[in-house]
Amino acid sequence: MLFFVEVLIAGLLAGTMYSLVALGFVLIFKASGIFNFAQGALVLFAGLTFVSLLEGRLPFMAVPVIEGGVPLWIAFVLVLVVMLAVAVAVERVVLRPLVAQSGITLFMATIGLNFFIEGFAQGLWGTQPHGLDQFLAGIGLEDVGINFAGILVSQLDLIAGVVAAGLVVATVLYFQKTNMGRAMRAVSDDHEAALSVGIPLSTVWTITWAIAGIVALLAGIMWGARLGVQYSLSLIVLKALPVLIIGGFTSIAGAIVGGLIVGATEKLGEIYVPILAELLFGRVEARGVETFLPYLLATVFLLFRPHGLFGEEIIERV
Repeated sequence: MLFFVEVLIAGLLAGTMYSLVALGFVLIFKASGIFNFAQGALVLFAGLTFVSLLEGRLPFMAVPVIEGGVPLWIAFVLVLVVMLAVAVAVERVVLRPLVAQSGITLFMATIGLNFFIEGFAQGLWGTQPHGLDQFLAGIGLEDVGINFAGILVSQLDLIAGVVAAGLVVATVLYFQKTNMGRAMRAVSDDHEAALSVGIPLSTVWTITWAIAGIVALLAGIMWGARLGVQYSLSLIVLKALPVLIIGGFTSIAGAIVGGLIVGATEKLGEIYVPILAELLFGRVEARGVETFLPYLLATVFLLFRPHGLFGEEIIERV
């Protein structure tokens, strides 16, 4: 039982890492009605920029030129500024010409944006993988186990859980209590109607992408510390899909709950499905279970609850 609890807690905490990525999708979808396929590329871009500054490298330079690198907190602030600039550029260059276009048009635009940001990030900072653990250890953040009454818990996962919880509280309050948050929800419902009542669409989109960029930076740091900052970091967008389907595309809390469900499903499935298969069918090779189980669960949700646990059910007259 103690081992089961340890596996379950590890899964729940790992799920918060998926939630950090899914949260970026939910923020943009909730505020603008756009499924942002480029969120994974934003995570890669933020992570590469952050680790490159820490190493003391400048754009288009393969070797460090700043002795000792940029201090961690200064690098963090600089990357925040960079992500804000990316948000403004996306709004001006990509979204503004597509005002009042259909959802599929905007979705296709984010697919193109995804490939551009990936290529630009690697052209700017190179394609070599980088580790973040040695830098994060300087502020006491390491992927080590902490013993709680005989149960080992990852310190990195605990920090990710705290960050995710803080982001959820902050974003919920922002959407519910501020005028701009309510304006974002109005834009999501109908772009043209929002424009007709004087809501500045360009401002709303810029702020939305800026917030998503901040979330991408935090996700890039957490995932970079675990997997290393490398090209595959942009593929975690695929891990976020089951989270979004289960939790709901329009629910901030759903992103967290969906992440917890996916994380727990992966960890428990990885350990217990092979054991169960061996008990039932003899010696069976049950590898890669943790990879497909979340998608199997998401398929079940699509069949019986397509709007997810907390998503808004859309009813249209046909």
